[in-house]
Order: sequence, then structure tokens, then C-alpha cells
Amino acid sequence: MVKYKVTIEVEKCISDAVCVHLCPDVFEMNEEYKSVIVEQYRVDGNPAIGIVPEELKDCVEQAAQACPVQIIHVEPIEE
Repeated sequence: MVKYKVTIEVEKCISDAVCVHLCPDVFEMNEEYKSVIVEQYRVDGNPAIGIVPEELKDCVEQAAQACPVQIIHVEPIEE
């Protein structure tokens, strides 16, 4: 089964929130209004790294492509 690792360079986030609008199942804004991974998909509690199932692939890829500063990275992983 293929899953996807999603990484956000949170410190470079400009608070556009397009990722949240395109993929609210995976992205949310934190108290500093920076994009982070929702708790359900975080790796070891890290809000900048998540593992998502294949059914969310299109959603996270759209968010990554739409990000105006290109700080969302998506890569397939085998589990």
C-alpha cells in the first residue's frame, strides 16, 4: 500500500491558507496562522510532517501545487 509523506516548511509559510481550502482533511492553520498537518496525520506529533493515505494523494498534491511559495512537499512511501 502506498502512502504519502507530506512535509511543510512551516517557517516559510506566508499564511495564504490555500492548502487549507483545497485540502482541509490534511492541513490546518496554527495559532501563528502558519500551515500545519492536522493531528491525525502527524508523524511523532510533528506538525510539519505527516503521512497520509492514498485516497488523499490528489488533495495534498493540489495543495502543494497551489501553494504560492512552494513549501509543501509530497513524496510516495512504501509501508
